[in-house]
Amino acid sequence: MAGIVRIDDEIIDTDYFIRTLKLTGQFEGLVEQLVREKLTVHAARKAGVALAPEEIQERADQFRRIGGLHRAADMNHYLDALGVSLDEFEDFITDGLYHEKMMAQVCSEKAVEQYFKLNSPRFDSVEISHIVLDSENKAKEMMSALTDDPDSFAEMVAEHSVGEARENGGVIGKVLRGSLRPDLEARVFNAAAGDLLGPFPAGAPGLFEIYAVNAKYPATLDEETAVEVRRLLREDWLAARAQEHIIEACPAR
Repeated sequence: MAGIVRIDDEIIDTDYFIRTLKLTGQFEGLVEQLVREKLTVHAARKAGVALAPEEIQERADQFRRIGGLHRAADMNHYLDALGVSLDEFEDFITDGLYHEKMMAQVCSEKAVEQYFKLNSPRFDSVEISHIVLDSENKAKEMMSALTDDPDSFAEMVAEHSVGEARENGGVIGKVLRGSLRPDLEARVFNAAAGDLLGPFPAGAPGLFEIYAVNAKYPATLDEETAVEVRRLLREDWLAARAQEHIIEACPAR
C-alpha cells in the first residue's frame, strides 16, 4: 500500500483513496476515461500514427511553461514530488499526442460531412413549449381553450402550469431527435409548426402535458450540429475499438 498523504500519524494510502472514489461514485467514470484513452492510444499505434521527436518535445515544453517549470531543476523537483520518472512523463506526453492525432482522424472534416450526409434526418430539430396540468380533465379543458386561442399559450402556462414548466412561458427550446421519449417524439416531429399536441401523461404520476410546436428546423451542418456529429463519431469509433480487446475489471485484492 502506497501512502498518498499523512495527517499527523494517520496515513491516507491508495487503498483508502480508491475506496473513497468508489463510494462517492467517481471511480467508474475515471476508469472509463482511462480505458477510452488507452483504446485510442492502442489504435493510433496500430494505425501507424507518426509522432516526430520535435512534437513530443514541444508538448513537453508546453506542459512546463503552463506549470511555470522553466528550469530543468524545477521540472525534476516537480516529478520527484509526484513520484513520476522522466520516462513516465514522456509516456504521458506521447499518449496525449497519440490520442489527439487519432481523434483528429476519426473526427476529420470529411468524416463529419459524410456522417451528416448519411444521417441528416437525425439532426432535424423542433422548437417546442409545454404546459403541465395536475389532472387529465384540466389538461383536456386546456387543450380545448388553447385550440381556440393558441396565442395565449405562454399566458396559460404562467397562470395554470405546475412545476418548472412555468418558467420562460413553458418554452423548452430546440430539441433533436432522440431527446424525447419515443411515443412523443414521433408525434412532435411529424407535426407542423403551430400544432398543439396532447394531452400526454407526464413523467410524474397524475400530471399531463400539452405541447406546442413553435418551429421546425431541417438539419443543417452548422457548428452546433458538427459538435454533436463529432461526439457520435467518437462514441461509435470507441465502441468498435472496445470490441477488439478484452476489457475486464481486475479482482480486488
